[in-house]
Amino acid sequence: MHKRPLTMGRVPNVTRADALRAVRNPLVLIAERWTPTPRTVQRAALAALVMSVVIVVTGGAVRLTGSGLGCPTWPECTDGSLTPTSAMDVHSAIEFGNRMLTYVLCAAVGWAIIAARSQKPWRRDLTRLGWAQFWIVMSNAILGGIVVLVGLNPYTVAAHFLLSTALITVATLMWQRTREGDAEPRPLVGKSVQQLVWFLVAAAVLLIAVGTVVTGAGPHAGDSSEVDRMHVNWENVAKLHAVLAWIVVTLSFALWFVLKAVDAPKGPLNRTRDLFLVLLAQGGIGYVQYFTDLPEALVGLHMLGSCLVWIAVLRVLLALRERPGVVADLPGPSTESTLTRA
Repeated sequence: MHKRPLTMGRVPNVTRADALRAVRNPLVLIAERWTPTPRTVQRAALAALVMSVVIVVTGGAVRLTGSGLGCPTWPECTDGSLTPTSAMDVHSAIEFGNRMLTYVLCAAVGWAIIAARSQKPWRRDLTRLGWAQFWIVMSNAILGGIVVLVGLNPYTVAAHFLLSTALITVATLMWQRTREGDAEPRPLVGKSVQQLVWFLVAAAVLLIAVGTVVTGAGPHAGDSSEVDRMHVNWENVAKLHAVLAWIVVTLSFALWFVLKAVDAPKGPLNRTRDLFLVLLAQGGIGYVQYFTDLPEALVGLHMLGSCLVWIAVLRVLLALRERPGVVADLPGPSTESTLTRA
């Protein structure tokens, strides 16, 4: 009686050419063997956006807990050790934890790049936006090391935050593009409304930039030791920041009325309403923290609000046009394509 030999499952036939291509460009090989759904690509882009906000908030927590020099050197945590040693305190753990979150951010951005590259048909613009995020993360990691090496110089801290804002900008744009088609954009409003929105964007940029000066001149230096601050009058800069905030609120309120007057589509109206609500919440937090001597918890919440305000502004800008296109194929006897608007 002959026994049948035990057999394993079929092993894919990987040729030498496949192996070489995997080494040279693994993304191409993955794209040939995997096709993500449109929703998977959207979720990957959203994960990268969420992590870009998380890294800003946790970075703020490092500063607000006085842990900015918890790891006094870079890229090591301390001389001769990549991780905190037993002799170091909780500040070292907080700073090191924030550094480790950079790897989580890299993983999220990497997933977004792979998903965008594997999508069928391939949209080169999405892949480029993913790679732009990767290089911004790498640049900001190096800048973060410089921040530590120069003892939390407030100008480098401000640049660190602004580069994080650039990351949020690209991540928001990629997330929006995954939810659109690939046709040429068509404007939904007239040029005068578009110009008003660009004034709103410019005012928001100034608001964020002046906010970094408030941070650089304020009392939360990021470490318990003596750290140099920006040599400007903190209260005067804070008042300028408040004036710019009211300008942004006024422009968003005016934009909502203009959109109603011209009978604009619901997309721009809804995004403007969202922005107005986020601004009101952020403004309330700002005034409470100012009159309560900047408690750490409220400052951290204000940093989160800054990220959400900027995302809301970008969403208003991106809602002014539409890109129709096929975004999903539903399985079944009859396949239908769904058209979406930005």
